[in-house]
Amino acid sequence: MAIVTLLTDSGETDHYVAAMKAKVLSVNPGLTLVDISHQIAACDIAHGAFVLKAVFRDFPAGTVHLVAVDSAGAKDDAYIALQLEDHFFVGVDNGLLGLISEKNHQQVVQLNSVNPIRTTFPERDIFAAAAAKLASGVSITTLGKPMATFKRMTDRFVKANKRLIAGNVIRVDGYGNLITNIPKDAFEILSAGKTFTIQFGGEKFRRIHKNYFEADPGDCFLIFNSLGLMEIGMYKGNASELLGLKHDSPVNITFEE
Repeated sequence: MAIVTLLTDSGETDHYVAAMKAKVLSVNPGLTLVDISHQIAACDIAHGAFVLKAVFRDFPAGTVHLVAVDSAGAKDDAYIALQLEDHFFVGVDNGLLGLISEKNHQQVVQLNSVNPIRTTFPERDIFAAAAAKLASGVSITTLGKPMATFKRMTDRFVKANKRLIAGNVIRVDGYGNLITNIPKDAFEILSAGKTFTIQFGGEKFRRIHKNYFEADPGDCFLIFNSLGLMEIGMYKGNASELLGLKHDSPVNITFEE
């Protein structure tokens, strides 16, 4: 069964999400719809990119992802359909889709470029219709004019050498946990045979936990989560509030022989 996922900043108190789903099903009522999230902060491209990047590969190849975050975009942002890592993405070329993968795209076309329609609701009238067609087996090349590329934004990367990993908080999740961009594989390579100190917000730690419950209630834990990224949290508490850390706060690891 073909799958269409939805990721939006529409919330769930209005009709917008239902209208998108209705459009998809009007094209093909046999499609499976899966909600990723409709609670992305309004027009927050970084939030939307983080959520989509974290989960899209868990779906089968060929899944179509309808991405409606900051759908108004800027004046010259195109509506696009993109094939990347054997998945399809439909949305506005506002930079979000350029943050979800470092791999080269397979195909990208500009939607609504042949006999364009004017609409104040592109999420329904353009994105949903295109997503339904893709999921129904229509070739991406028939949906619009081919484009050479799409917007690529520069994400924040860790800086690493034999003595230091310098990273940042890239997401504060719904629990108040602080997800960093420090990858497990880099830490394991650089920490081999060395002692280490993890510093953030005036705190210093020298232990990585294997699970959340290894910390006592109210105590700080540090783990590598299911994404393979270092996560800082407060067991049964809100680490962001209690530690005073937020998106982009620095997290550094120093190594000693």
